Amino acid sequence: MSSINKRTLKTVILIAGLIAVVAVGFVLYRWTQSIESRRRQNELKQALEDVIKVSGERGLLEMAGVPVNNIYYGDEGVTLFKGETASWTYSADELQNMAVFDTCSSAVVHINASSDISVSGISSVDVISGTGSGFFVTADGYICTNNHVVSGAGYISVTTADGKTYEATLKGADDENDIAVLKIEPPEGTSFDYLQFASSSSLAVGQKVLAMGNPFGYDRTLSAGIISGLSRPLRDSKGHIMLGMIQTDAEVNPGNSGGPLLNSKGQVIGVCAAIYSSSGVSQGMNFAIASDTAQNAVQDLIRYGKVNRGWIDIVPVQLSEQIVKYAGLKVEKGILVSQVVPNGKAMAAGLRGGTNQVIYGNSVIYLGGDVITKVNGYDVAEYTDLFTALSNTRPGDKVQVEVNRNGNMVQMKLELVERTAENVGWINR
Repeated sequence: MSSINKRTLKTVILIAGLIAVVAVGFVLYRWTQSIESRRRQNELKQALEDVIKVSGERGLLEMAGVPVNNIYYGDEGVTLFKGETASWTYSADELQNMAVFDTCSSAVVHINASSDISVSGISSVDVISGTGSGFFVTADGYICTNNHVVSGAGYISVTTADGKTYEATLKGADDENDIAVLKIEPPEGTSFDYLQFASSSSLAVGQKVLAMGNPFGYDRTLSAGIISGLSRPLRDSKGHIMLGMIQTDAEVNPGNSGGPLLNSKGQVIGVCAAIYSSSGVSQGMNFAIASDTAQNAVQDLIRYGKVNRGWIDIVPVQLSEQIVKYAGLKVEKGILVSQVVPNGKAMAAGLRGGTNQVIYGNSVIYLGGDVITKVNGYDVAEYTDLFTALSNTRPGDKVQVEVNRNGNMVQMKLELVERTAENVGWINR
């Protein structure tokens, strides 16, 4: 190879090497820039998230120089209210209320029963009675309402938003949680607007709520308020304790009973059920059955016509002063396990029945067994406490049980059976 060719080849190799070095350098530069850009974006994202946590979307916009008087979160997106308030037609809160009413009012019904129902609760808490409210939970005509609205009625009629009246059939009732399900049979091809349940587990005191119903017979009335308390227990005249009730100042009156309590998205978070009043009308303390409780009851009532609840397969005896004294017990209140069902769930969990047979009133009971004092964290002193502690359970659920065994506290987890009239009949009173 001539010297010229050699020099040419070296030049080409050198140029190719330089190009390769430049290319690699460029790729490394862009890669480094990309990493830096992502780092800055992540830092900015985190900073914006921190601002929103502290000041909300409104604070973020105002930091960017966008003056905002109000923000409305609606189905169409986010609406910002800027400038002088005098130029507004409606406020954000008003728009939200109107949106909920427009979306939900067609699903609310007016219920009339053929007889008056009167149910009273603890102290001055009165369950709303008389004509009531309800709401569709399916498109084919299933309606949720309060049991006390329709209990004992010989004839039930339902008037829908379009003014049509239908005869309704009671498909099932849950007396303990005051929930009932009705069914109407409309002409073929009819479809009803219905409401969706939202979980009540994430509710917060101060949250805005809207109540919809038919107070004093005025159809589809809307009132607004806030949640003023959560997990309130209420005892009715039958001794049932309704747990997890939502306390609200949204004004409800006789006729609202069975109507929906809604969040700002138009989802059902409760079923209006009771008012605290000395005059029979709202005085700023009203109560609704939490949606998780109501939805579970509705699903069972539609499917089975009853609510399937869990129960402990034992023969229970409520402690009395005489039993405590006679048996020399070291616990004064609780449910004595007189017997356990042979080869049942309670026996498998280690629950022990009594062995000392005695006559108690007109019954035979067995002393020496465990004394149940807590179920799922609820203190159990009476039969009603046991019913309450198991009110939102289902067959097959496992519950934590605390017993007093010869003065020692023992904890165990046991599986529940279905509560039936037969096994509830095992109660020794």
